[in-house]
Amino acid sequence: MLLELAVGDAYGAGFEFADAEFVLAHNTLRGYVQNPVYAGLRPGRYTDDTQMTIAVAEVVAEGGPWTAPRFADAFVRAFHRDPRPGYAKGFQALLPELADGTALLDRIRPDSDKSGAAMRSGPIGLLSTVDEVLECAAVQARITHDTPDGVESAQAAALAAHYCHHGLGPVAEVARWVDARLPSGGWATPWTGEVGSKGRMSVRAALTALSTSTGLGSLLRACVAFTGDVDTVATIALAAGSRSAELARDLPPALLADLERGPYGHDFLVALDNALLG
Repeated sequence: MLLELAVGDAYGAGFEFADAEFVLAHNTLRGYVQNPVYAGLRPGRYTDDTQMTIAVAEVVAEGGPWTAPRFADAFVRAFHRDPRPGYAKGFQALLPELADGTALLDRIRPDSDKSGAAMRSGPIGLLSTVDEVLECAAVQARITHDTPDGVESAQAAALAAHYCHHGLGPVAEVARWVDARLPSGGWATPWTGEVGSKGRMSVRAALTALSTSTGLGSLLRACVAFTGDVDTVATIALAAGSRSAELARDLPPALLADLERGPYGHDFLVALDNALLG
């Protein structure tokens, strides 16, 4: 799961908010590309999407109970040991000032409905029951995105991974299944066009791509083809799709080989995947 979503994040980062013409020309899966808008996003490196997912995965791998202080500590710890750009501007400025999760909980204004809580929710889908998935996703979401859409988009992303991991039905029905378990509705409505920064947008786009893909390669291309905040779409979709026995495991070898290899890169992700899934 973590390796695949990191590939999706790093590949998508090369296209985040790039012009449609650039996406059309370069979304070939042949390799990572330099983002023409954000020079600081280097090819083959993942973003805050994966870093925060790693933090969630470490908590999930340790087991419950699911509490805000545990997740907040994990968010701060993951950033401090591996500082990197890509976070929302205010959060990026705040994180270096925080000693621990308590400081984060004291200082954060959790009033966002953007995609930050959804992008990191994939590992929660590995939990045993829908009720536990909903509870855990909500707890971690409320730390930073304590709004109806912020929380529900995190739950929707986690539910998609849960559906695929536990083989609860054909991938083509994942969006309808998620929609039936959340109160607001609209999750099964296909997404078209550019994806903005809202959590609901990214998750709907990810669900649309999941519902129409036959393999991880076609899933990744479909996520990026939307244009906009496509690294987040790809992170959410690949987290879920990687757990489906139905989708072909056909990510190009070049993307796997060229993913970052630092202390928290490829090998770290594989080891954490083993701990999470073991």
